[in-house]
Amino acid sequence: MIDLEALSGAFGLLGSAWSAWLWIIPGILIGVVSGAIPGFNSAIAMVILLPATIFMDFLSAIVFLTSIWTGGSFGAGVPSILLNVPGSPAAVATAFDGHPMTKRGLHNQALGIALAASVVSSAVSYLILVALIDPIAQLVVRMGPTEMLVVLVWGLSLVASLGREGMLKGLFATVVGVLLGTIGSSVMGDIRGTMGIPHLMEGVPKIAALVGLFAIGEMLFLARSGGTPPLESRQTISLGRIWAGVGQTFRYPLALGRGTLIGACIGALPGVGAAIANLMSYHAARRRSRHPETYGTGNPEGVVAAESANSSSEGGSMATMLVFGIPGSGGTAIMLSAFALHNVTAGPEFFVQKQHVVYAILLANVLEALALFAIGLAFIRFAANIIRVPLRFLIPAVFASTVVGGYLMTANMAGPVTVVFFGIVGYLMRLYGYPVAAMVIGLLLGTKVEFEFTRSLQISGGELSYLLDRPITLILAAAMVLSIASPALVKAWRRGRSRRAPLSHNHSS
Repeated sequence: MIDLEALSGAFGLLGSAWSAWLWIIPGILIGVVSGAIPGFNSAIAMVILLPATIFMDFLSAIVFLTSIWTGGSFGAGVPSILLNVPGSPAAVATAFDGHPMTKRGLHNQALGIALAASVVSSAVSYLILVALIDPIAQLVVRMGPTEMLVVLVWGLSLVASLGREGMLKGLFATVVGVLLGTIGSSVMGDIRGTMGIPHLMEGVPKIAALVGLFAIGEMLFLARSGGTPPLESRQTISLGRIWAGVGQTFRYPLALGRGTLIGACIGALPGVGAAIANLMSYHAARRRSRHPETYGTGNPEGVVAAESANSSSEGGSMATMLVFGIPGSGGTAIMLSAFALHNVTAGPEFFVQKQHVVYAILLANVLEALALFAIGLAFIRFAANIIRVPLRFLIPAVFASTVVGGYLMTANMAGPVTVVFFGIVGYLMRLYGYPVAAMVIGLLLGTKVEFEFTRSLQISGGELSYLLDRPITLILAAAMVLSIASPALVKAWRRGRSRRAPLSHNHSS
């Protein structure tokens, strides 16, 4: 299952590229800090520092960004546990039992549980990916343009349909993102949507737009909502009690294993990611518990279930990006942009040609997860105080760094203008409940959708009968329709069942 020659090449690459290891510690530190600040998550930190990766080699850039991502998955749980304020949507369920533990004076144990669950689940998910990514990729390589088109549309439809903001708003944001992604020169060489602006001839500067939508939009929204809430009390941090929490994690192996699997599978779905995995794992653990009434009152198993899922979802998202070239989350969307900065295109072709690089990235992530344990223990005292950073200092710093970064990305004023414009768009989207991630993923995948659609038309000659000779395409299309329609079908079935129950009861009486 594992290509041993490519794996050997990966170890050789990691052994020779010693400079990449220098970025793990600062990356994890930045991730923990950014995750611990409510509203300022690791994705925003990755966006802000994305321009800096231009000056790194490709492997160092990816290791640096994935280190930030790894650190942020744990850091987001710190304010959830101490303040009941999730550092990101992926840490919502962590607060359900983490903060009640804090109220009972068990905040140290809760932080230890969160750290251990994050480390174990993240490392295991990447090891599973090392074992399975080759057969997955071999299947993907055999897929033609029609199959890839269905996969891309499926990913975009999941982004639109599974968001908390509603189907119509998600669909609108996704379609607008795809249309923005097709501005400029088409596959056939036509120019469209530029409105006479020369800077748009090569398309919307995607990385600058991503920076604006995520970072500036979030900061504007935070400025409107006010400041960071104060701590309820000055909790003391005890490394001894944190260690006790680490040991306590392994008393719940089923919750840890289940959360790891749920996170890895859900994370692989484009646009769904850690936020949904976090909640699904928590509710799965609660349903299967002998004492579900203890959940929400400070049950350590709830923290294990939530934190294991949001960390392992990283591996699933990375698989989607490396194998399909589709970002499975905001973090992988930013990493896909880093690929583009280094003139590398993620997807089946990249996997075949640079398989040893793919294995090197995955193995580096395993080591990052292990490094998080040591750095998290050493840094947890400071991370617990990050939540007190006032927004009046945070917001101007983010504004300045992103505008300068926009200029560095384009070497002209198109970058800063794009950052500011899309920052305003991102703020308005948050204000009116439109999913920003949907527009970002649509923007990144717009040209890919157009390319595969054009290839499909060229090969088939525009004849739908061509699909009858592509059984994999038909199976994928059926699975896509079923996955989109299943929530509505389940609701209809439950509604019909609830209506039949009173009738049968009246008939029997």
